[in-house]
Amino acid sequence: MDLKLIGQNIRTERLKKGWTQEKMAEVANCSWRYVQMVEQGRNIPSIRWLNNLAEKTKVPLARFFGE
Repeated sequence: MDLKLIGQNIRTERLKKGWTQEKMAEVANCSWRYVQMVEQGRNIPSIRWLNNLAEKTKVPLARFFGE
């Protein structure tokens, strides 16, 4: 699992929506620091968290993995 790629893809999707890290954190029910660390590839997001994020942002889960 390429953490930097996943983080970059999450950041790309967040920016497409015009959201701040704070807004993404609110939607994903986590802290903005967590979002920041995931986007930087410094934290390993769980599949549960990624799936929840995909559902709440209406983004296909596979897109976070670059597919």
